[in-house]
Amino acid sequence: MLTLFTAPKPFTNPHIDLIQRNALRSWLALGDEVEVVMIGNETGMVEVAGELGIKHLPNVRTNALGTPLISSIFEFGRAQNDSPYLAYVNADILMMPDLLLALKVVGDQRDKFLMIGQRWDLLVERRLNFNEGWVDELIGWVKEDGELHPRTGSDYFVFPRSCFQKVPDFAIGRARWDNWMIFHARESGYPAVDATESVMIVHQNHDYSHLPGGQPHYKLPESDVNLKLAGGRRSIFQLDDCTLEITGNQIRKVKMTWKRFWREVEIWPLIKLHSRKLGWLSFAIFHPRKAIGEVRGWLDFKFKKRKTKA
Repeated sequence: MLTLFTAPKPFTNPHIDLIQRNALRSWLALGDEVEVVMIGNETGMVEVAGELGIKHLPNVRTNALGTPLISSIFEFGRAQNDSPYLAYVNADILMMPDLLLALKVVGDQRDKFLMIGQRWDLLVERRLNFNEGWVDELIGWVKEDGELHPRTGSDYFVFPRSCFQKVPDFAIGRARWDNWMIFHARESGYPAVDATESVMIVHQNHDYSHLPGGQPHYKLPESDVNLKLAGGRRSIFQLDDCTLEITGNQIRKVKMTWKRFWREVEIWPLIKLHSRKLGWLSFAIFHPRKAIGEVRGWLDFKFKKRKTKA
């Protein structure tokens, strides 16, 4: 039913190794309806794949800095088999069977869609067991010690095989590409479905020691490249830009508020007319101060660039 693929970090940091193994084993616990695939050439992947019995696909394309590209990762995941649904999930995320239940509900009612949702943050410092009753135990732990992450950023993306057949060369593990996924769904005319109320995903907290300089991913130059590939700041969509939501076994339109109404008016030229210029003009009308700030920033950049050449 579902090919769940990921591009893990190196398994060299003891805590990263621990939480990634936890995540992978939680996915395997979903049963025979899911095939798990690891993609990339990071240290430890061969050993972990062999230990857990997971398919490992190396030789992923990378950028000049050696960071795997989302386009290549998606190509590998898509080529693995002919499952009707695909899902990219970050390798530190614990998944539970409610993912499959929600997917069946959405899949029965929509031919094309993107299913995403908020995550719960939880500090996990031990090896988890996935024996009988593990789901209830994990849910109880999350409700007691976990914290629902703000509605920014996404950690899993579930979609039919017919969607996202072409993805830009985003760098994995950097910011902005996840926002583009929501934008692309809306621009392509199929719904972004918020599954927060029906799907509990758990992010195992970690530091950024695996990244250059230990900086958060959104501060890295590769995130700026991702932003450019996404089409600029107007393509930064978030969970609040979802049009549908799933609750239990029902799909419904997201409740229309005045804030949401004006957001839809603002992005209409961008997603319906597919015009970047009109999209920017609409943004400027709704957010004049931010627009002026962006223009000033652009002019400063151009001035510094000319001065450097001189």
